[in-house]
Amino acid sequence: MEEPQGNPYVRDPLLDFDPVEELDEAAARKHVELLREAVRYHDHRYYQDADPVVSDRTYDRLFDRLEALEGAFDLRSETSPTRRVGGEPLDELETVEHIAPMLSIDSSVEESDVREFDERVRDRLEIADYEGPVEYLCEPKFDGLSIELVYESGELRRAATRGDGQQGDDVTENVRTIRSVPLELDGDHPEFLAVRGEVFMPKTAFQTYNRERIERGDDPFANPRNAAAGTLRQLDPSVTAERPLDCFVFDVLDDGGYGFKTRIEEHRTVERWGFHVDDHTRLVDDIDGAVEFRKEVMRRRDDLDYEIDGTVIKLDRKDACEQLGATSRAPRWAYAYKFPARTEETTVRDVVVQVGRTGRVTPVALLDPVEVAGVEVSRATLHNPEQIEELGVGVGDRVRLKRAGDVIPYIEEVVESEGDGHFEFPDRCPICESPVERDGPMAFCTGGVACPAQLRRAVEHYASRIGLDIEGLGEQAVDQLIDEGLIEELPDLYELTADELAALEGWGETSAENLLTELEASREPPLSDLLSAFGVPEVGPTTAADIARQFGTLDAVMEASVEELRTVEGIGETVAEEIQEFFDSERNRAVVADLREHGVGPRAAESASSALAGLTFVFTGSLSGRTREEAKKLIEANGGSATSSVSGSTDYLVVGETPGRSKREDAEANDVPTLGEEEFESLLADRGIDA
Repeated sequence: MEEPQGNPYVRDPLLDFDPVEELDEAAARKHVELLREAVRYHDHRYYQDADPVVSDRTYDRLFDRLEALEGAFDLRSETSPTRRVGGEPLDELETVEHIAPMLSIDSSVEESDVREFDERVRDRLEIADYEGPVEYLCEPKFDGLSIELVYESGELRRAATRGDGQQGDDVTENVRTIRSVPLELDGDHPEFLAVRGEVFMPKTAFQTYNRERIERGDDPFANPRNAAAGTLRQLDPSVTAERPLDCFVFDVLDDGGYGFKTRIEEHRTVERWGFHVDDHTRLVDDIDGAVEFRKEVMRRRDDLDYEIDGTVIKLDRKDACEQLGATSRAPRWAYAYKFPARTEETTVRDVVVQVGRTGRVTPVALLDPVEVAGVEVSRATLHNPEQIEELGVGVGDRVRLKRAGDVIPYIEEVVESEGDGHFEFPDRCPICESPVERDGPMAFCTGGVACPAQLRRAVEHYASRIGLDIEGLGEQAVDQLIDEGLIEELPDLYELTADELAALEGWGETSAENLLTELEASREPPLSDLLSAFGVPEVGPTTAADIARQFGTLDAVMEASVEELRTVEGIGETVAEEIQEFFDSERNRAVVADLREHGVGPRAAESASSALAGLTFVFTGSLSGRTREEAKKLIEANGGSATSSVSGSTDYLVVGETPGRSKREDAEANDVPTLGEEEFESLLADRGIDA
């Protein structure tokens, strides 16, 4: 950020301010503009450059003066630095759709897998007749909380957590309090911009903050990531404002037609716009450079003031990335090269088994608490009976514990066998006493929904946010309904009565009626939501939406063959077999039939009309009459689809203000018609769409 010229509050500012009451509105407005400019600059020098030019005391005086003038003359603004102190508490965090899917990244700790990724990239580009260079942008893989930031006319409009990749929690008011996130962009920025970043708590700030919590008698956070996640999801922004969060921006989700050619260009440009970017990012010539970069970063890992668990390798050229595309889960042009897990030794005190939603019976080792990479670990999943047999683990054994990717704890080996003997895997479910059957390395309870553990997990998933989002049917309520015998199988939800619910401890007429209203509203969900709610293995919201778009009806999905399912983007043979096996199950088909008898089934049509059915649109540039997100939703609501890149299957490229050159070139190359904004609106009107 360039230093403001002629601003008296930037270098050695005089702090002998005139009394507020002696200023008129014109003078106050001028001082407010100068103070905002200066405070933004000082924030940038402190948080992005780590090179402040004024003392903390001077900064506080400038900030207080700005706040006083804004209050006295009613000059408050959403983009003012004073908005960072936090607003009114919220009742709850709203769920919002992302501008573009926030996908995961394929990963491995093995160099051979990274080199195979490079080979796949080159092979696919060769098939696509791509002739440009294959260079990679490498950066640390931050261990924080992913965030989407949306700007319109240069002002922060929305911030959302990653959530399920398609939608997340609206945390705009909390993000406004993070001083490294610009409320207003600098320089020549596009009218519309969406970026992805990582919110984190610096390690030194985390240690200081935890000491303060302990001194106040509060429980300390387990690690910086937990601290950042808990802070960002606060309902009271003033609490967030008091905690030392930071944010790196590392990806542009939608450049509003700016037309970036490379990722290194993105990196340098977003920094000029005022975003905090990591200065360890490097452009390398080939995969050898990416491997060497990871070695260097791993050596310096403990010197960094933020947690990382690997490096990320991204194809630099944007046109090459568009050629490769993405699956429904992850881009084909990026790969995470993870660090090896860190290890510690501890003792196994007990081994218990837990029963999941699908009936899978999983052994869990209960351990003497031990800190691994800054996190206290007291449990480790043993995954399946075969792993227990392979490890030879028993109660009392001394074991070596790892945290895979510094996140998931697991037992690597038995160091000393000091226990009373080998753990015997149960042949009956510990919850319902039904027989346990082996399926390859895994074990399953055969009790189905007659098993309370499976029923609990199935109902919780059905009602969860990635299911039918039935408010009032959380874990505690589900446990209570099952324990009271009101639910013995999933469709029983729709037989609950107000009298039954109101009679439960902690309930009343209002909460009973609210739940019944939610259940009634859940009878006709979109097909995608219902598929996700069923809990089909490996089918989350994104895959469910892809399946729903392709097959259209529940019956078509239930009768689909493995070959037909594999035609869905991102579904391989294993997932296709899981889906077919789920719907071939007599038990699952009976549940679907019973739900239908209770009036539960997908909406007859996913869209408000079919006026745009079969048409695919791509947008470039910003629209004046509506946001691009609104336009995309309107298209989808009327049976069409909106994608992010132009291909031979695109029907129209809609060109707004400041369009990107690459999409227009792609449209020309693929003979795709282009529409101006007025032509697009005319097309909608001609098809009877009331916008």
